[in-house]
Amino acid sequence: MFSFLRQNVTAATLLQLAIELSWLFLIGLLAINVQEGMTKPLMHAAGPALAFAVVLVTLNGAFGIYRRQERLSSAAYVLRLCLAPAIGVPLAYLIAELLPGGNQFQQNVGIAFVCAFGGLLLLRHWVVLPLISRVLPHRVMVLGTGAEARMVEASLAAGGPPGMCLVGFHALEKEQRTLVSRSRVIARGGPLETTVKHLGVNEIIVAVREQRGGVLPLRSLLECRLNGVEVTDLARFFERVHGRVPIESLKVSWLIYGEGYRQSWLRGFIKRLFDVAIAVLLLLITLPIMAVIAMLIAIETRGPVVYRQDRVGRGGHKFTLLKFRSMGPDAEKDGKASWAAINDARVTRVGRFIRRARIDELPQLINVLRGEMSFVGPRPERPEFVAMLTQQIPFYAVRHSVKPGITGWAQVRYSYGATVEQAVKKLEYDLYYVKNHTLLLDLLILIDTIRVVMLGEGAR
Repeated sequence: MFSFLRQNVTAATLLQLAIELSWLFLIGLLAINVQEGMTKPLMHAAGPALAFAVVLVTLNGAFGIYRRQERLSSAAYVLRLCLAPAIGVPLAYLIAELLPGGNQFQQNVGIAFVCAFGGLLLLRHWVVLPLISRVLPHRVMVLGTGAEARMVEASLAAGGPPGMCLVGFHALEKEQRTLVSRSRVIARGGPLETTVKHLGVNEIIVAVREQRGGVLPLRSLLECRLNGVEVTDLARFFERVHGRVPIESLKVSWLIYGEGYRQSWLRGFIKRLFDVAIAVLLLLITLPIMAVIAMLIAIETRGPVVYRQDRVGRGGHKFTLLKFRSMGPDAEKDGKASWAAINDARVTRVGRFIRRARIDELPQLINVLRGEMSFVGPRPERPEFVAMLTQQIPFYAVRHSVKPGITGWAQVRYSYGATVEQAVKKLEYDLYYVKNHTLLLDLLILIDTIRVVMLGEGAR
């Protein structure tokens, strides 16, 4: 696994991207030369073909095709696979207008669409995935059989990086419980380093909460490390593979000594320029839409068009968040704060539409320009919820070390949180963002937000 600007990319993913980019580039060349029998010079055709390949791969990433952290149903997978060419081909068509050889590409865009959809589907399942499992296997052994080991087993069963293979669990002498599948517990046949070598293990995941008192075979782990085997603790495993940090495995030392949390003045300056540029651009683009929505809200129900609500921002300071009103005027007539529920009866007809399309969030662009929010960051919560969650969830206040955002890592990776348990899951993603936020991660989140909006994920 490689780290690029603090974002983890597996060798298997890089191989898949290279193969798919090459295939789409060839399809673009075919679309340009189909009538001339491949007689066009490469420089004449390279621009539109490369644009076509990059646009489709980017959209595939935006719709989560390259993510292994979740298992998609067949219907969801095919839908996302269709959306990328459906949007990308017209976009590549427009880009081709500006490039040499673009006219030929536009004339044969139908061929490019069919070959891109059908070819990628066959290529991915008949070539890429089998090749990854054979050429780039990553054999993982978990040290421990308790609750933490069970977390690793469940996470890999739900979805893991391509090529990652769980060879089994190595039991520890001082760990009594076995909560993982007993059939996957490796029988003791000598020292740990001997077992690792025999099974061809590439990485050991230390899944043990209490590591003091001689629980861990430190000499054997050191020997494995010196022999080139990667040794990873539980927090680092979840951070690297799943983009979150499980609260159950988190220790204060990880927060203090871990890499990341670089909030230098330069990072703050770049992030602020990014926020202002995106906010101004979106305000100019969406002003007509906002005017229409404001009119529809005013027509449907009485009350203010823009709803103002106290939220907690950076450093725990309160600010007034702006949203288009999506509920009736008496949504909280008892004065008690409450989370939105699925199919909430308080939501109006216009409100249901603007929530699903995320249009209700557009007034928060003003909060961004004021400097109260960032475009990307943890979701700002109400003071009542923050007080409750801070008492019940360890490390909850860490999310307030950065500005809250209109969209964020937790928002695009997890559904709407309406319980304490769901708030814990969202915090795990927020902690990852606080630790690793860069301009690149912000851009990736914005791309992911397109998928969330188009598919209506997490809306209530």
